[in-house]
Amino acid sequence: MCQIFAGQNPARYDSETRRLRLNGQSTSIRLERAFWRILDDIAAREGLSTPAFISKLHSEVLELRGEAPNFTSLLRCACTLHLGDEEHGEDGGAAARIAAE
Repeated sequence: MCQIFAGQNPARYDSETRRLRLNGQSTSIRLERAFWRILDDIAAREGLSTPAFISKLHSEVLELRGEAPNFTSLLRCACTLHLGDEEHGEDGGAAARIAAE
């Protein structure tokens, strides 16, 4: 079993830093390349660029929670929710589950 995880291409978990604007402020976000690929996919499905999608998500978090502590962790968790929904053939199921929690 561990060969599946240990044997993966190191390029998947190399970190990549991207610069973008969140609420008008320039910032950078550092994530593993695998997460950037997922975020790129989510953004494309939403008809947005990745920076526009992340900025929109950040704004929504601020609106819901008043702050966005550890935003990079939120992005990683959003990716896992997205992958879980894809695996189960669900559309929007994660959002409904989170809202119910």
